[in-house]
Amino acid sequence: MRLSPRPALAATLMGAVLAVASCGSDTPAEGGSVTLTITANAISGGKNSASADWIKQWVIPRFEAAQKAAGRDVRVLFQPNGVDDEQYKTKVALDLKSKTGADVIDLDGIWVGEFAQAGYIKPLSEVGGSAVDAWEGWNQIPQAVQGLGIFDGKKYGLPQGTDGRVLYYNKTLFAKAGLPATWQPESWQEIVDAGEALKKLPGVTPLQINAGTAMGEATTMQGALPLLVGTGTEIYSGGKWTGASQGVKEMLDFYRKVYAGGLGDPKLQQEAKGRDKSFAEFAEGRIGILAEGDYFWRSVVEPTAGVAPMPDRDKVVGYAKIPAREPGTGVRGQDFVSMSGGAVRVLNPFSENPGPAWELLSFMHSAEAVEAELAGAARVTSRTDVNEKVLAGDPMLKFIAEEILPITAYRPGLAVYPQVSTALQEATAAVVSGTPPEEAADAYRTKVEGIVGGPGNVSN
Repeated sequence: MRLSPRPALAATLMGAVLAVASCGSDTPAEGGSVTLTITANAISGGKNSASADWIKQWVIPRFEAAQKAAGRDVRVLFQPNGVDDEQYKTKVALDLKSKTGADVIDLDGIWVGEFAQAGYIKPLSEVGGSAVDAWEGWNQIPQAVQGLGIFDGKKYGLPQGTDGRVLYYNKTLFAKAGLPATWQPESWQEIVDAGEALKKLPGVTPLQINAGTAMGEATTMQGALPLLVGTGTEIYSGGKWTGASQGVKEMLDFYRKVYAGGLGDPKLQQEAKGRDKSFAEFAEGRIGILAEGDYFWRSVVEPTAGVAPMPDRDKVVGYAKIPAREPGTGVRGQDFVSMSGGAVRVLNPFSENPGPAWELLSFMHSAEAVEAELAGAARVTSRTDVNEKVLAGDPMLKFIAEEILPITAYRPGLAVYPQVSTALQEATAAVVSGTPPEEAADAYRTKVEGIVGGPGNVSN
């Protein structure tokens, strides 16, 4: 969900737009007329209202004014939507399939691969021309964050806001358990060791790592995938889905240690509102360590308006990077890992005005525009320069931007991913219920083979 726009910025984007326009392709001749359209699953007064307002009240008038100053007659229209995400996805897919639709399109990052494989979208540089690669903004978006809009090594979209997963811990409980106030585990074993110390405290669940199907995608993104990339394994790589690999077995064995070892609450993973209950228990000082995204910090335990507010959050809640299984065993040889999600904006490959469309898209992702969309709120964006400015007063979100985004990974944006994710959730549920990790991994592989078209599409 995006935040509402603030009043006009003191600085204008005139110079930035002119600079971009000067290196664009298919730019309308002086005196010509061009109409561009933007679409998003946002509508004023409804779903993602703030985003719709930002587009209508900030982006469009400023872009049109800048184009007019450059001697161009460019009109921008907004096509709002306020529907279920799947309905929006279907609508956009049908538009692109029929070679129609808006010039600039909002997509969930998880759809990029699917749309690319279907031929609905093309790499940005193929649509927008040489101006795409020359855009200054790429230098402000960390390579890992660019991955949100990358498929098969090609850039299909510009990432919007993103997030990151960390380990939260209760400093008060840590002190009672004899653990350090500043804690950064360097291996899975060090997480387990901290859990064993917390286990001695009455009424405290040492560790909450989401598991099972009741928590849905939260199990995959907050638990299974961060652990999996900590083994150096991604769920999809080299054109194949990961099956009963050593990494999957190690990930499931960590679940075994947590839940068979009495460090986690198995019943909580089966409850329909288990994740919400885990939030409340952490806020009440009844969970020692919890794996979550930065959403937890800014929207759940936020001191005044959070879902489970903690007035003493800044004093009591600590946060640490998620370690790889052992130092150096994470993806890309990393010591620490994370997972991120978010949306992207893409260009319609069938646009009649691809050059001006790129100018509009890059305008929407300029530093000034990104900051305007935040409306004065602190939230992680895709741009380093904006994060440095707007997150200065929030150490935790600054930590996400500076320490987590450079090491993060993303889910594969393919059509069958949700089904594979469910199979992964089922595997964690099986282990929490007592199934040996190797057996759960084999069952997972069998399910994945059925989902993705047979053994030939699955690696060990």
